[in-house]
Amino acid sequence: MRLEEYVYRGAEKLRCGYTTGSCAAAAAKAAAEMIFTGHEVTGVKLMTPKGIMLDLDVADAEMKDGSASCAIVKDSGDDPDITNGIRVYSRVRLIPEGTVILGGEGVGVVTKAGLDRPVGDAAINTVPRRMISGAVAEIAEKYGYSGGFEVTVSIPQGVELAKKTFNPRMGIEGGISVIGTSGIVEPMSNTAVIETIRAEANIRRAAGQRNMLLTIGNYSEDFVQRELPFSLERSVTCSNFIGDAIDIGMELGSESILIVGHIGKLVKLGAGIMNTHSSWADGRMDVLVTCGVLAGADTDTLKRLPECATADAAMDILEEGGYLEKTADILSQRMDSYLRARVKDSIPIAALAFSYKRQLQVRTALAEELIKAITEEENG
Repeated sequence: MRLEEYVYRGAEKLRCGYTTGSCAAAAAKAAAEMIFTGHEVTGVKLMTPKGIMLDLDVADAEMKDGSASCAIVKDSGDDPDITNGIRVYSRVRLIPEGTVILGGEGVGVVTKAGLDRPVGDAAINTVPRRMISGAVAEIAEKYGYSGGFEVTVSIPQGVELAKKTFNPRMGIEGGISVIGTSGIVEPMSNTAVIETIRAEANIRRAAGQRNMLLTIGNYSEDFVQRELPFSLERSVTCSNFIGDAIDIGMELGSESILIVGHIGKLVKLGAGIMNTHSSWADGRMDVLVTCGVLAGADTDTLKRLPECATADAAMDILEEGGYLEKTADILSQRMDSYLRARVKDSIPIAALAFSYKRQLQVRTALAEELIKAITEEENG
């Protein structure tokens, strides 16, 4: 049954969905019900940790060899989630005691320390496990059963879907994760992205990396591979969430933080903008105009900058006027000031902003020092 819960993003009303964890728990509850009744279940109710009751249709109900299996079709609402429409299966059989939760086809296995589950476990996170255990316990109480349950969660499409995610890089092999902390998917939720950053940062720390390397995306990862003396494997991808990633690094006890990104993103640090998505703030031309003024650029040059669509185009104009080098120096100082304020000068932090269009790199004061520290750490 369609979930009719909504959130607003600006003026847009967007429908919520439910997580793979909710699907697994609801499927387990329906399968457990079938074991005790011997009848096919067509619908199941599940209370989520967020306090929203789900009323879900059950698919592919089956009883076989003393076990029962059911599926729930994942509904991500208006969130652009690649798992939308997949079937999450739970097969339940009775055991003498306890609740054992296993990963079947399409559920990944944890291969790196620092994730929610230990290495070797199925990538079924803590909250979904708690939801599954609670769901079958509810059925046990209903029918006066005092024994245990074995629940095997399967996602047949998971192997192929995993190839479209960061899972292999994150240390999850062979399938996707069963996740969710609230049981509910909020469309375009920043929380999910930030938790992905946290998970990757945890992996790096668990691997013994003391100095944090943040990359923004494909451009910066390509730059690291081609231009810097250490491996991309140690980086944490933070996308637009630079401020949140810095905070995570601080929480995890990183000894330093180096941010590498294209000038089109990192120029915003010159105004203290720590979420670089255009929906939050732009400010690129404002920053370059300010830095140009301080660099002594003439009025005609400055007037042309706000009309530029990209930072590269603005730098073309500054270069024509002979102001680019001085403007870049001032930008570096401003970026440095805001980054140091973010960490309250408690650890070394630096940024390296590059442009592919020209041989220009804007490096803040400690960039060289942190590149050297990361290189030395990697080389042992």
